[in-house]
Amino acid sequence: MALTDLVGLELLLAAFAGGAFGASVGALPSFSLAGLMVIVGELYELGARTVGVEALPVDITGSIAFGVVLGPHVAFGGGAAALAYASKRGYIDTGFEYHQAKEVTRGLGNRPDVLVVGGLFGIVGYWVATTAATLGVPVDPVALGVVVSALVHRAVFGYSIIGAGPDRWFDMTPYERATTEGDALADGGRFSVEPWLPYQYRWSHVLTLGFVVGVLGAYVAYLTASPFLAFGLSVVVLFLLNAGVANIPVTHHISLPASTAVLALVDVPATELTPSLVAGAVPLWQALVVGAGFGIAGAFFGEVLQRILYAHAETHLDPPAASIVVTSLLIGLLAMSGLFASSVWVPTP
Repeated sequence: MALTDLVGLELLLAAFAGGAFGASVGALPSFSLAGLMVIVGELYELGARTVGVEALPVDITGSIAFGVVLGPHVAFGGGAAALAYASKRGYIDTGFEYHQAKEVTRGLGNRPDVLVVGGLFGIVGYWVATTAATLGVPVDPVALGVVVSALVHRAVFGYSIIGAGPDRWFDMTPYERATTEGDALADGGRFSVEPWLPYQYRWSHVLTLGFVVGVLGAYVAYLTASPFLAFGLSVVVLFLLNAGVANIPVTHHISLPASTAVLALVDVPATELTPSLVAGAVPLWQALVVGAGFGIAGAFFGEVLQRILYAHAETHLDPPAASIVVTSLLIGLLAMSGLFASSVWVPTP
């Protein structure tokens, strides 16, 4: 893309519609749909590269799952902003135990002003991601769009940007006291500290999950030469979270850097990677070790950033997206320094 695309009427209109759609169906449901499209797109591309299937004229992963249709920077970001707006306007009262603007599993229907907010923030996310990708900023432009969009909606709608000072960032004990000892809640009956996932914030649990999913993400990438297939699988699982199944872990910020780091060891352009090339260049044990390391890093940064940017605030700023910004930057910098053979899909100057 070029910076001129920032003002192209057609793409702006499409981004507006993508953000409004994310608001209508809900931020997390729209993201789950994106994960499904990633799987479809990556499996087709795998077939095209390895067994000679004719390539599709449209890149499903890039144009649909990560584009203005379902791209998280557009649809998820628009949905999260619309939720923050609807909460501020008093449109939502569901008994959700956290602040209402964090209930990203819910759809917001078709109220015109809510859809307009979602659409406008779809454009914000599109602008951020397009600018970052065009300038070669060495981070995931989609994840960056999600994070910046959330910071902007907090500022625009009068929410606290962070929610607490540094001395409180890593203190989860107020939540634990409220849930186990019956301490009084704060701020209108909401928790004063709200861990992103109440079953996925203890350090030992988080890092163990990072190891396990990192190994699996690395293995999937090794077998398929796809940096995104394990990510898509992680995201599709979130349909169960939307359905209310208990204790479903969120892992796409773990599987994505693990898969990408493995393929960054191969000195072949990402569009030309095949399973045989990966297997010929990287021993499986090395791939699994690298994947485990980057999986642990993704889980670690996800937890650090949820404590800083989510737990004390009133709206949803996505910890996995923030983690992916950090780990993709790490991969980009390692590639630029020559320690990785390529940056795979991460932009570089």
